Amino acid sequence: MITKPRRGAMQEVNSSSMSDIAFLLLVFFLVTTTISLDKGISLILPAEGNEMEVNKNNIVNVLINDQGGVLFDDKPTPIKDIKRKSIDKINKNEKIIFSVLTTKRTKYKYYIEVLDQLKQAGATKISIANPNN
Repeated sequence: MITKPRRGAMQEVNSSSMSDIAFLLLVFFLVTTTISLDKGISLILPAEGNEMEVNKNNIVNVLINDQGGVLFDDKPTPIKDIKRKSIDKINKNEKIIFSVLTTKRTKYKYYIEVLDQLKQAGATKISIANPNN
């Protein structure tokens, strides 16, 4: 009589090195992955409590409204013209301070565009005023 081979215990896959492989893959991906860091605005802020009186003639007010309109020294100015006007102010007075004031609803985009224009003009003294409204 012909007998069928018995189905005995099934052979198991050797999983003793699975954890080693998983660990090596984890280390590989951690080492090869780059982490992107947010750069933000590169401004050097003074230490807390440093207050000093400034001559009003050395301050240029830059006001930005909700729609991106800018008043540069109390005159309506397009954002693209701020660099040129800032250079003129700096050439006339090296101690000039630009005071940037926004409203609470001013879009961040307009604020950054104005700061970029001031930085491109070579402004080193920029005051970021606190919006009250």
